[in-house]
Amino acid sequence: MRVRKLLGRLPVVHQFRQSIGLQRGMLVAGLVITGIFLLMAVFAPLIAPYGFNQLVDENGDTFGAQVPPGGDHILGTTVGGYDVLSRVIWGAQTAFFVIIVAVSLSIFVGVILGLISGYLGGWIDRVLVVIADAVYAFPTLLLAIVAGIVISQGQSSQIGGVFAAAISITVVFIPQYFRVIRAEAVRVKAEAFVESAKVVGASTPRVMFRHVFRNSTRTLPLIFTLNSSEAILTLAALGFLGFGIEPTSAAEWGYDLNRSRSDVTSGIWWTSVFPGSAIVLLVLGITLIGESLNDLADPRLRARRRAADATPADAVAATQPTAREELGEVPR
Repeated sequence: MRVRKLLGRLPVVHQFRQSIGLQRGMLVAGLVITGIFLLMAVFAPLIAPYGFNQLVDENGDTFGAQVPPGGDHILGTTVGGYDVLSRVIWGAQTAFFVIIVAVSLSIFVGVILGLISGYLGGWIDRVLVVIADAVYAFPTLLLAIVAGIVISQGQSSQIGGVFAAAISITVVFIPQYFRVIRAEAVRVKAEAFVESAKVVGASTPRVMFRHVFRNSTRTLPLIFTLNSSEAILTLAALGFLGFGIEPTSAAEWGYDLNRSRSDVTSGIWWTSVFPGSAIVLLVLGITLIGESLNDLADPRLRARRRAADATPADAVAATQPTAREELGEVPR
């Protein structure tokens, strides 16, 4: 019973139980699509027929370049002689690795800085806001390119490729989390329970991380999903422009699209369709989850759900948001 109660408090599980109608359909569709790619990433060594940089089979025979789909290569081969299906499967692993590293680091740094800036204020707040605004003013892709060049320094190893791409995307996302958490921290620190904690003698770190932090991070699951899809697009753009991951380091869909540009005019469609479709589907799945969470963050939706289960006499009253909901103080 306790385990079930704890599971019900998980972000996506909690929102799924609240969802109705179209919102639940969008959430389920997004979870299914994203789950398929996640399984591909986790079990890539088991389900991929070849390695992401493999050019010969177990008999020592070299793969042909631009071989059409069929036979030993279900989705064909690329212009470089790589198996398309294997590159697509291993590319899912690269995408999720970059998402986990980039978004996790962005949340950690952005939340800490936003919390300090919003709660302490003063000159620290002014300096951090100026720095965040300066970084945020740069074009996202250009900033990621510059950061990728500085971090990787032209190296194509796994650390210099995959990890550098994740770090370069992290630089882009930190100001977004900083601005959101700072705004929430400024609002929450004026609440009565924060003042009460100060009166009873709670230390500044305790007030910040126990009271302000817990009430300033309610929107993080939503921002996480939206930034995850943006991270995939940024990673693909870096690879397409030639600043991403080399094929000997890891499989990356943007690089494969870059290498397939000349194939399109020659009628060789499989080298671009499958990696491009993987990008679109994964971004679609994560975006559907994010949009569903965004809809469910509206307290009026929860009120309509209560109204659907209520008696006709209570339906009208249930559709009106309460005073706490209008102020955004909705209990978890």
